[in-house]
Amino acid sequence: MLTYTLKRVLQGIVTVWFIATATFVAMHAVPGDPLANQRATNEQIRQNLEQRYGLDRPVSEQYVVFLGGILRGDFGISFTQENRRVNDIIRENFPVSATLGILAVTFAALGGILFGALTALFRGRLPDLVITVLVILGISVPSFVVAAVSQLALVDLNAFLGFSLLPVAGWGTLRHMIVPSMVLGLGTMAYLTRLMRSSMLEITSSDFIRTARAKGLPPTRIFLKHQLRNAILPVVTVLGPAIAAITTGGFVVELVFAIPGLGRYFVGA
Repeated sequence: MLTYTLKRVLQGIVTVWFIATATFVAMHAVPGDPLANQRATNEQIRQNLEQRYGLDRPVSEQYVVFLGGILRGDFGISFTQENRRVNDIIRENFPVSATLGILAVTFAALGGILFGALTALFRGRLPDLVITVLVILGISVPSFVVAAVSQLALVDLNAFLGFSLLPVAGWGTLRHMIVPSMVLGLGTMAYLTRLMRSSMLEITSSDFIRTARAKGLPPTRIFLKHQLRNAILPVVTVLGPAIAAITTGGFVVELVFAIPGLGRYFVGA
């Protein structure tokens, strides 16, 4: 077990190093100049800026400084936010993105378990067919499309009601968080629904479920204590990758709903 864990940790370190190196090489290979704006109005100002950002050093030395900063958790000074460190930007905006991600994961997990169990219980009947169609749509349609459509639906709903039931964009209250978290967690919820359905159907045909029914246990007790408890285990195991998927996909949703998280900085970068 220890060998396997060390192997996985080493693979993770190599992966992070490869991504960081590829990003560094790409940023120096593409055309353009980070100082090609009004700040560098003359040659002296440009030289000062290059010295401040370390751009006057050889590329190999810049790479060593870049990796050393990552190892220390120091991502340097922002090129776009004057006199602000990248760490400060992350520190100020990460709590918003984290809150949105936690709400989205909660919505996806609870919805996936609930709808997956319902489709298994009503296999081949109307609830199963309706939820299956919605799951296919949730997996197929990108989150930014769902975000735009939900905004349009909210505008029409608020206009019909004559008051703002839920805000179309922004951040600050629980009402602002509901729709973005649902949109962000929709794709993951659809995937977890399919996984939960398959797991429930597999558990239903197991020998211990037949034994429980033969003993005359109530259907509710069989469902809650035996089927649901065992079927939920595969869902729990994929929550880790699901959290990563929601975190990376949240940047576009944040941009669409004008949420002051890391999304706008990520997209701008």
